[in-house]
Amino acid sequence: MLISVAAARMLLRKVGPGTYPRSGRVHVRLWLAEQIQDLAGAISLASAPWVPYYARALGAKIGNNVQLHSLPPVTGMLSLGSGSNVEPEVDLSGWWIDGDIVHIGAVHIGAGASVGARSTLMPGASIGAGAQVEPGSAVLGKVKAGHHVAGSPAERRGKAKHSLPDTPAEHRLIGRLWFAGFAMASAVLALIPYVSAAAAALVVFAFIQGSESLSAAVPQLLQALAPAALVWFIVNLLLILVTTRMLGIGLAEGYYRVRSRIGWQVWATERVLDLARDLLFPVYASLFTPVWLRLLGAKIGKNVEASTVLLIPKMTTVGEGAFLADDTMVASYELDGGWLRIAPAKIGKRSFLGNSGMTAAGRNVPKNSLVAVLSATPAKAKSGTSWLGSPPVRLRRTAIASDDTRTYQPPLRLKFARCLWELGRFIPVVVTVAIAAGVMLAFDWLAAAYNYGIAAALGGVVMLLAGAVAAGSAVVAKWVLVGRIRAGEHPLWSSFIWRNEVVDTFIEMVSAPWFARGATGTPALVWWLRALGARIGRGTWCESYWLPEADLVTLGRNSTVNRGCVVQTHLFHDRVMSLDTVTLEDGATMGPHGVILPQASIGSGGTVGPASLVMRGESVPAATYWMGNPVSPWSGPAASAPKPR
Repeated sequence: MLISVAAARMLLRKVGPGTYPRSGRVHVRLWLAEQIQDLAGAISLASAPWVPYYARALGAKIGNNVQLHSLPPVTGMLSLGSGSNVEPEVDLSGWWIDGDIVHIGAVHIGAGASVGARSTLMPGASIGAGAQVEPGSAVLGKVKAGHHVAGSPAERRGKAKHSLPDTPAEHRLIGRLWFAGFAMASAVLALIPYVSAAAAALVVFAFIQGSESLSAAVPQLLQALAPAALVWFIVNLLLILVTTRMLGIGLAEGYYRVRSRIGWQVWATERVLDLARDLLFPVYASLFTPVWLRLLGAKIGKNVEASTVLLIPKMTTVGEGAFLADDTMVASYELDGGWLRIAPAKIGKRSFLGNSGMTAAGRNVPKNSLVAVLSATPAKAKSGTSWLGSPPVRLRRTAIASDDTRTYQPPLRLKFARCLWELGRFIPVVVTVAIAAGVMLAFDWLAAAYNYGIAAALGGVVMLLAGAVAAGSAVVAKWVLVGRIRAGEHPLWSSFIWRNEVVDTFIEMVSAPWFARGATGTPALVWWLRALGARIGRGTWCESYWLPEADLVTLGRNSTVNRGCVVQTHLFHDRVMSLDTVTLEDGATMGPHGVILPQASIGSGGTVGPASLVMRGESVPAATYWMGNPVSPWSGPAASAPKPR
């Protein structure tokens, strides 16, 4: 945290709200400050209790009894009134890129206001006292005090309703004791990846015992890679499993103080399972996923398909034949007035929850229903209905005809074949452990051949080479396993799907941690995406590596893909993967946390605003502004910051 604060204070000194050139001095300094924050690990399980203090150190104004469960902006341009609540994965960055312009502004959240999970607060956003912002919303401008808003852009839905228990105020001493316990318990949970790394190191030491140095034990080190990788993975799995089960003890529907044992258990459960999506990525979107979710404590029916879902296991029920796509959120906790609410959530039989879809606490997706990409589950819905957007609206949908033996009722031979391909996901785990061993080997050789000072000085070069190897591994895997990807359809139970998942594992387990996350916004990321098959023009600024089938993506010259965007070249409705192209023409912009679906395009100089969804087959006209979920015409970010011609 101290490194991040020092870097941000130095780099962003005298930077204020306004508009700046893309790739100019201010933009590069802002990008570097955020990269240092990420690479230094400023926010982690261990540091979570200190987030309000970290925000103050960056320059933010934080009131009393604030619940801040998201990352504060490195600019320090944030003010949180007393008793305000910010749920997980809220974007408070306060900046975004539109064409050749970077917009930077302050974010204000008034006293007692609440901001729902996965919302985006844009530069200049101001939320009045006691207001409520629904999850998944995008706030532009001002929200009046006491209003309840939802959507992208957020619009008034009525008066804010704060349903809180009528209990005495918390004693100060209780708060201080809770903080100390929170800090210690969170620090223990943060040891999970280090304990598994230590277990893997013990395996390596057993193989190289008696050698004079790592350089002299290369043959033994190579033999140790697979066993060490297996131990590392299994220890991670067991630690996360045991921790999650213990954290689930005593959880029941109701309201709890955030500063309480149950409050900490709920928070810690989500954070540990978010960590699991990185450390245990091969487990997800596999035959083992339903078993894994059951072991964690969720009620999972037969024949369920689930990808990287984030959930409170004890509050989650998933019916037979349901499908949970990438990055879904189920039964997440809600914050209000220093209280935390949890309630059961259910996904019905043969229902579908799309990418980044949310089923909040107390809500149900009825059987045979669909909640689309980037959409919220409605409070009430009938069986067999489909829903789109936030807040959700009814959607007409035509079911895809398919062979049941390739979707819901596969024969035993296909199950066996899929199992074999999924075992192949262990290879990327070995590769990432091998890269870690290679880094240690390089440092050992440099220290022995020269000295520790030279080894430290060349540390950056070693890590750059490791990143290049990691990036190259995914490229090789992609071209060897799936080749060039073309538009078409593939049922769930087909080898293309399984081979593509192995490539995804290379990207998430090897390339992302060693290269892609640190390369966002750099030419290196663009070169890598081109190597994976994407067509990307000169001058493109890309902050996302989520181009699932890169061959089908075209990003024109000087186009912009902001943070958190997904260039979604496939849909998986009715267990059939439908693939098609996505195009951003010259100078086009995708705002933060937006999703663009197959067969869609953005015309030259067109801009799609934050937290927006471009539907399948839609074409955004050139030099126009669009925003929403789904998108509709928009006046643009601000009259004072006109779109450059």
